[in-house]
Amino acid sequence: MKKFFLLSFMLLFCSVSLYAISLDRLIKESLKESIFVKKSKAEVELSSAQRKENRAGQYGSVNLVGSYTHFNLPRTLAPLTPASILSNPAAVPTTKDLFTSGLSYSVALFTGFAQTRTVEMDEIAQKMAKSKLSLTKEQLAYNIASLYLSILALKEMHIAQIQHVEALTKLTDIIQEEVKLGKKAQIDLLKSQKELYANIAYQKTLQTNIITTKAALASLSGKESLGKLEPLNINVIKPDESLEDILSHINSLQKVYITQLGVRKASKGVKKSNASYYPQVALDAYYGFNYGNNDSSNQYAGEFNSQETWQVALNAKWALFDFGKRDAATQKAQINKMNAALDERQTVLDLRKSLTEANEKIQESYINYKSMQKQYDLAQKSETIEQVRYENSAATINELLYAISQTQLAKSKLIESEYNYAKGKFYMDYLLERGVK
Repeated sequence: MKKFFLLSFMLLFCSVSLYAISLDRLIKESLKESIFVKKSKAEVELSSAQRKENRAGQYGSVNLVGSYTHFNLPRTLAPLTPASILSNPAAVPTTKDLFTSGLSYSVALFTGFAQTRTVEMDEIAQKMAKSKLSLTKEQLAYNIASLYLSILALKEMHIAQIQHVEALTKLTDIIQEEVKLGKKAQIDLLKSQKELYANIAYQKTLQTNIITTKAALASLSGKESLGKLEPLNINVIKPDESLEDILSHINSLQKVYITQLGVRKASKGVKKSNASYYPQVALDAYYGFNYGNNDSSNQYAGEFNSQETWQVALNAKWALFDFGKRDAATQKAQINKMNAALDERQTVLDLRKSLTEANEKIQESYINYKSMQKQYDLAQKSETIEQVRYENSAATINELLYAISQTQLAKSKLIESEYNYAKGKFYMDYLLERGVK
């Protein structure tokens, strides 16, 4: 019989382990399914496409062109030269309905390095998008871990609350019997029942919080629902990492790297704004044909003619005066660069503040956990003493119920402090960008 129960327990344990999802697995799956990560990946692809577009723009474009124009007076298919007029002017094709078709090629030969700076800025923007993707993953991993830990904490508190309600129910039943026997006063039963109903309501509150927090975790993970969560083995040990060691990682973090890229991008923007002070040179080439039927005034009226045409043009433009427009654009670019440098400085300061606070929170949560362990032990001893005193009519029901409630409160705070310590460790990993393995 014992073997049967042992086998049943092992099967039940294996079944729970098989279908429960671990935190690491949930994070890995969420990194693939999360809407936030997918959007961040799309931003990387968008920046890559923008870079390719602007780089291709440096080589110009080849276009197939065509047109139809109706004139009120006859036009020649090609510009006239003295030689064509003198040789046979009556034979020059003329038409009122002119068709053209051909290929054109246009390219900017010199833009004051504006195109070069644009491509360089696109390369920086692509690096920024990749770094932001990494931060998005870190943020997602931390948020999932935080909710995961909250659910586990609520479940432990819920189990403790169920046990607490069961204990209060037994106490209430005992008092009720003793009231019938005349050993206890009716007021003791009323106070015990009041405490019982209050804790039953709180038990339901915990259950509701578990359901809502689990729904939030499912939404964040990109899932419709979640099954059982695998428990975590939390080892609360005294923090040994010094604040100096923690702060030494700041300059290697992606958050700082993104602001450094922002400064570099803004510097390129300043150089790009100076392009308007240089001449702009462009090349335009065309090869095609002009078509049309000779008009009625032509010697060969109605005859269809075509004429090959091609041209190559080099165009240059240099703005000499624009009423301060270029100066204003350069000033804006310089202000953007200054703001980018200030953002970099502020990011470093904010990280120092956040890391210092996170380190202190871990230290505090460790002390709180050790303190709550002692408080819980003392509360259990006090409850035992008050139970004996009440049974011997040396204490009131209020004193007993207060001792019981203090034990339950200490147990809840012990559970909460344990998971707060774990949350603090996960938050530190998030700040130091080591949460995604």
